[in-house]
Amino acid sequence: MNYANMENWKSWTQNIDTMLKQLLIIVSFTSGLFPASAQTLSLDSIINTIQKGNPTLKMYDAEVRSSDEAARGARNWDAPTLGTGFWMTPYNPKYWKKGDNGATGTGQYQLSVEQVMPNRKRLDAEEKYLQSVSSIDAERKKTVLNELVAAAKKNYYEWMILKRKTNILDEGEKLLNFMIQSAEIRYKNGLGKINAYYKAKAAIGNIQNMRLMLDNEIKQRRIILNTLMNRDKTQAFEVDTIYTIKDYSSAAFDSTTFIDSRSDIRAIDKNIQVNYLQQTAEYAKLKPEFGVRYEHMFGFGGLPTQYSLLGTVKIPLTKWSSRSAKANVESLKWKSASLTLQKQMIINEATGMAYGMQNDIEVKKKQIRLYNENIIPALRKNFQTMQLAYEQNTEELFSLFDAWETLNMTQLEYLQQVQDLLMMQVALEKVLEIK
Repeated sequence: MNYANMENWKSWTQNIDTMLKQLLIIVSFTSGLFPASAQTLSLDSIINTIQKGNPTLKMYDAEVRSSDEAARGARNWDAPTLGTGFWMTPYNPKYWKKGDNGATGTGQYQLSVEQVMPNRKRLDAEEKYLQSVSSIDAERKKTVLNELVAAAKKNYYEWMILKRKTNILDEGEKLLNFMIQSAEIRYKNGLGKINAYYKAKAAIGNIQNMRLMLDNEIKQRRIILNTLMNRDKTQAFEVDTIYTIKDYSSAAFDSTTFIDSRSDIRAIDKNIQVNYLQQTAEYAKLKPEFGVRYEHMFGFGGLPTQYSLLGTVKIPLTKWSSRSAKANVESLKWKSASLTLQKQMIINEATGMAYGMQNDIEVKKKQIRLYNENIIPALRKNFQTMQLAYEQNTEELFSLFDAWETLNMTQLEYLQQVQDLLMMQVALEKVLEIK
């Protein structure tokens, strides 16, 4: 390689290095201008996060643990009773001493211990009762989870529709800018009127105002969902815009449907069962309990030591000692009757609500189908026709603007109909407790 070629080679490599450095600077600059997009969360991932981190659910976990820990002490015995003191001792201390004639003194000092042994059947009944208490809180936790899931679905779907509305506004703003620019050019060239020009300018302002409102609504939904997930309330993320309309048209709703699916109804069943076990525990209090009492006496003045050993039995069958237990049993019977009626009331209301929502959903589906298959296609075709005629100078801007305004408002109304349908679906799934 000669000297000239070497110089050319060095010059070419230096140019390549310079270009690479400039490219690196440009990439670094543009990456700073356009930060990475926020994470997109699916509805299922949000629900899973709620199940793991929501403090309300953790509170019920603590309640369950509290009841289970309390059940550990179900087989508790009463503490033994200890006693000490003088027994059959004269007030005058001179009688405590041994007499001159050899007679023993009078009086004794006593130590005593007494232990009552609880009835085994009572302990068994109380243990079963206490162990069953936590099952109510476990079902109540599922009821609260159902409420939280319904709230998450509602806000997720509303955010999804808000994003779709924003896309329609963006598309509408582009069309309005086209109309305004076209009207300005035509007016300067004396080819068109300006009667709808200011209406288009005002419509852009309305779109920008509506976009501000939609952006604020999206921020509110983000805050609510972050709150439900127990995260930083301002943490950025996005949601999918894909939704699924489920088919519940053939579903039948009866008492079995709700007994199997509704945790609040299962909680009532658990409560009735707990009441029954509590009644059994109250009945067990009427059973006899045995005890033993031992006393040891130190005699004064040569009096020999003595003892007594007594067996005791507590028989709570008398009217004055069994009144409380019998009253509690009767109270629990009426409480169970009230819970049974409450269960029937919930099933009755839920059945009516489910059938009503099922009917509303089918009507709303038909309305949306009309928008999809008839109304919006016809209005879009009308707008396209007006746009073509306007470009060919056979229609005025006013007609084109009117066609766009009608199409734009109808598309927003359609999305509102979709949102209403999704909210009906969320409400029905909440009644059926479907996640």
